Amino acid sequence: MSEADLSTAQAAVLAHLRQFFAGHRVDVRESPDQRVQERIPRFSIAAVDPGPVIDKHVYVSMGCWDAVHDAEHGLEFVLIAPDAAPRHALLVAVTAYYHANPDDATFRLDLGHSVPIGEPWSPGSLCDHLLVSLPYPFGPELEVCAWDGGHARLLWLLPITAAERDFEVANGLEALEQRFDAAALAYWDSRRGSVV
Repeated sequence: MSEADLSTAQAAVLAHLRQFFAGHRVDVRESPDQRVQERIPRFSIAAVDPGPVIDKHVYVSMGCWDAVHDAEHGLEFVLIAPDAAPRHALLVAVTAYYHANPDDATFRLDLGHSVPIGEPWSPGSLCDHLLVSLPYPFGPELEVCAWDGGHARLLWLLPITAAERDFEVANGLEALEQRFDAAALAYWDSRRGSVV
């Protein structure tokens, strides 16, 4: 997709990312799954290469806001990955597809929700769910992207284990985040152990 074809919201998110990730290469990529285009026309992904802000790869949805927003507020999703494997962009696209279900608003994601991946995050990983969380590695500066006529909240897709997901359901998001803090969670390590 050409950057000239981006919606106002997508262009705002892209500009926000380029400002936040100054010194990084930030490219726009087409969705790795064309079914997402059917549900979210013009959906794309911003791919952020490692650089001075973070030495990991970052993938950000662009188009969820256009498909699903309420009172000019909508979401986009951020995934941090240890490498540039195509799987990471695919997970962002699949999450966007799930979030933008036009037939059932109960599928809308928000802070504290989780999404089953259906298989390991990457080979050998115990993480098979994505937790929708605040973008803690980047702070609040990344979280809100505003433009004339709207704003998007960028939430983090944190890969977690099924046991961590069950713990969060039983004890709440804050209790799980306390476990992550106590364990000094290596969130980028696809082979990390479960904290519960």
